[in-house]
Amino acid sequence: MSGGPVPRRDAMWLWVRQGPTTYGPATATVTSMSWAMGDGSTVTCAGPGTPYQGSVGMADSPDGGHRYTQTSINEPGERYPLTATSTWTVTWQVTGGGADSGEFTETRTSTVGVRVGEVQVLT
Repeated sequence: MSGGPVPRRDAMWLWVRQGPTTYGPATATVTSMSWAMGDGSTVTCAGPGTPYQGSVGMADSPDGGHRYTQTSINEPGERYPLTATSTWTVTWQVTGGGADSGEFTETRTSTVGVRVGEVQVLT
C-alpha cells in the first residue's frame, strides 16, 4: 500500500492513495429500522417507512407506526425517549489486486425526546 505517515513539525498526516484496491468500492444499504418508542413498545420496519402527509389525517401508517396510549407527562423531561436503530449491510470487493470480497453488518442508533401531550380514543 502506498501513502503513509509523514511527520510535519508537530502534526502527523495520514492518508491512503485512493484507488480501487485501497479505498473501495463498497455498497451500504439499510436492511431494517427498529424504533424503541420509550413506552416499552418496539416497531420494526423492513424499509424506511412512509412519510406522513396531512391529507391522510389520523390514518395508521401502512408500513410502520405507533399509537401512544399514555401521555409523556410522567416521563423525565415530559418526553418519551424515542430511539431509532438502523441496521446496515455493507458489501465490499477488492478489484484489480485480487478477488477478495466480504460483507458485514453495522448498526447506528439515535435518540430523541418525544412529547405526547394528549391521547384520544378513536372508535
